[in-house]
Amino acid sequence: MEQTPMEQTPLIEFKDIHKIYTIGDTELHVVDGVSFKIYKGEFVAIVGQSGSGKSTCMNIIGCLDKPSTGAYYLSGEDVSDMNDDALAEVRNKMIGFVFQQYNLLPKLTVKENVEVSMQYAGVSKKERTERSLKVLERVGLSTKLKSHPNQLSGGQQQRVSIARALAGDPSVILADEPTGALDSKTGIRVLELLQELHREGNTIVLITHDNAIAKKAERMIRLEDGKVVFDDAAEHYVHEERDDEGEEEDDE
Repeated sequence: MEQTPMEQTPLIEFKDIHKIYTIGDTELHVVDGVSFKIYKGEFVAIVGQSGSGKSTCMNIIGCLDKPSTGAYYLSGEDVSDMNDDALAEVRNKMIGFVFQQYNLLPKLTVKENVEVSMQYAGVSKKERTERSLKVLERVGLSTKLKSHPNQLSGGQQQRVSIARALAGDPSVILADEPTGALDSKTGIRVLELLQELHREGNTIVLITHDNAIAKKAERMIRLEDGKVVFDDAAEHYVHEERDDEGEEEDDE
């Protein structure tokens, strides 16, 4: 019998996570007692204004940072107190990153950009080639294998970034403002690709300040002042959209 989500081990679990920075005599509680569970196959958006703690949560999920207190479980394993080498190994094996600015290497071709992280992970040349061709075809870039990033549009570069994330067969795709550098039409196509990947069974965590983008996910976790103020189906969220639209204008 198939397990229901509540019977499964969460893929990602935050238990009373705090992240505190000390500035002089002042303690800044950037993440203030955050708890949530994300299960395999979910598409979750973590949303909030600048200073809400969403980027810090993203860094903890991606094993780029550690909580000050509390526990972070990834596939049931407590990674909160792992040293940097252990975190790097977990990150390379389990997390596929998609960044706002793509982070492609300009001197490498599209195919080489997808393969480079697999090379560091010790994947054989034959398997690197097989995986890169498969994921580039999946994102619609099989004709751009020998192109360099400066020969691609922003949307194409972001699709290379998504292909690179997929190539490592990660447990979770962690997308940080993936449409932030794109025009609205291209951004919609990137979001549609993430939705397709979710329907195929991939677990996706999307970080954004934009409610309209967050509502493309299946579930939304909203943070304010380092605390969770909403955690439910994205379609149920109706509050404060104007505030975030104003923030977007301010950022520009």
